[in-house]
Amino acid sequence: MSVYLKHFGLKKEPFSIVPDSKFLYPSYRHRQAVAHLKYGLDREGGFIVLTGEVGTGKTTLTKTLIEHLPPNVRVGYILNSKLKESDLFASICKELSIRFRKNSNLSFSKQCTDAIYDDLLETHSQGLKTLIVIEEAQNLDDEILESLRLLSNLETSSNKLLHILLVGQPELIRKLEQNNLRQLNQRVVSRFHLLPLQNNEVKDYITYRLKQGGTNRELFGNRACKQIYRLTKGVPRLINLICHQALLGMYSENKHTASTELIREACKEALGAQITETTNKWLVNLSLLLASLIVLVIATKEKHELSFDSFINEESQNILEVDTADNEAINQSLDSEKNENKSINPSNSSVKSNPLKSLFLIWGFEVGDAFTNEEFENLASRFGLKLENETNILFKTIENLNRPGVVHLMDENSILSSSLLVEIGEESVVLMNGKSTNEMELDVFIQNWTGSFNYLWKPEPSITSLQLGDENQEGLSWLQDQLFKINSEREFLITGGRFTKAVYNEVIELQKKNNIEQDGIVGQQTLMLINQLTNTEIPTLIKESYR
Repeated sequence: MSVYLKHFGLKKEPFSIVPDSKFLYPSYRHRQAVAHLKYGLDREGGFIVLTGEVGTGKTTLTKTLIEHLPPNVRVGYILNSKLKESDLFASICKELSIRFRKNSNLSFSKQCTDAIYDDLLETHSQGLKTLIVIEEAQNLDDEILESLRLLSNLETSSNKLLHILLVGQPELIRKLEQNNLRQLNQRVVSRFHLLPLQNNEVKDYITYRLKQGGTNRELFGNRACKQIYRLTKGVPRLINLICHQALLGMYSENKHTASTELIREACKEALGAQITETTNKWLVNLSLLLASLIVLVIATKEKHELSFDSFINEESQNILEVDTADNEAINQSLDSEKNENKSINPSNSSVKSNPLKSLFLIWGFEVGDAFTNEEFENLASRFGLKLENETNILFKTIENLNRPGVVHLMDENSILSSSLLVEIGEESVVLMNGKSTNEMELDVFIQNWTGSFNYLWKPEPSITSLQLGDENQEGLSWLQDQLFKINSEREFLITGGRFTKAVYNEVIELQKKNNIEQDGIVGQQTLMLINQLTNTEIPTLIKESYR
């Protein structure tokens, strides 16, 4: 039992990594997974597949399902998937309490198969169902998977006799897609891919586990939870490891609230060098690269008539500020580089702010300078964003995109300047330059605007584009998650990973309601719309009062 329980008023350890159904956070995604598993069990036999990355909660979910099965379902639970065929069948017989007399004239696997078949016929006549669960199924050899398929063929004249639940990592998906396993893949009656928690779910997850542990105290504030998400990408097991270590840290320092600094230290203790070492090496290399670029720009600036004023801000020597744990020696090195660069360029104080940096800041990311669009695109990719660079775009399109962006304006003296467009009103727009903002009449803006627009948006990794008839299990799962957030009264659709007519109709209705092109395709514009409807932290241009 952990030493900190009494300190925080806890009765149980809230962040144990031992699977416990009482601590299963009932997120929409987990409820959706249970719906898929139950749907598979309601079908007459066949395979059910549950996949997910390491630590996403597959085992906890499976045990929860087993605990809540009706009494007419018996379960054989296989933890060790690295078995020979004969050993696997022997384990199934043991789990189902099947006994048989050995027959030297038959192979052991054949004896097991015959015994299982006889047992399934008997239990079926008693109105019982049989479920075999195999954990870490990605480790099963192709030959064993084929034997399991043959085992699943056991049937009466009208019914299959066996359900097999395969639980595994994403490698299992790729394994089942192999041509030699296509017959098994066609026997899958339900499948679900479990994704990590999203940013806005992490705090609720932590609060839920603390409550299950016996306390309603808010030990992890908003900033700490956001820090935990950045460090774990929403993987529950990693969240548990860091939170457990953070509770130990708070206990040792007699604190009751986790700071972001304490979370960083907890991450170091819990995960070792998994996160910090990669970051620090990248940080050093980037600092050296940018330092070289800065010297090059300063040395060549006077030789060219092109002004960098609108693209370089007064702290051009700074590099990316990252939120993961920093190395003290690296910080000292960067500080010395910063001081050297300041002394080289005495005109820093007069250099204007880079609007692209301000754009990143609006999205919540403070970045150092970059000198080309390609570098800014790489920075965007690092934060899970995409930078789009339009050179000739209609103002109406900007309104439809509804994202802040960098615009270029040409005044009456043909002087070009860059500003950040942050708001569109009925008769005016709001532009940001550095820390100041100014309002400009809409007609004047359109008259001076060159037609260029650089903006950020958040793509969904599992979806490039989705349209009627497409098959994308992970993408459809994400889409249904988002549609549920937009309309919590919608019915969950069993699609089998296919973009069905029912999903298409929902997308059309969403597009129609929000006045965007009604093509039924989940492309960039529809993804951007879904983002802003499901995430209040997404920055937008048009305020609700103007809509």
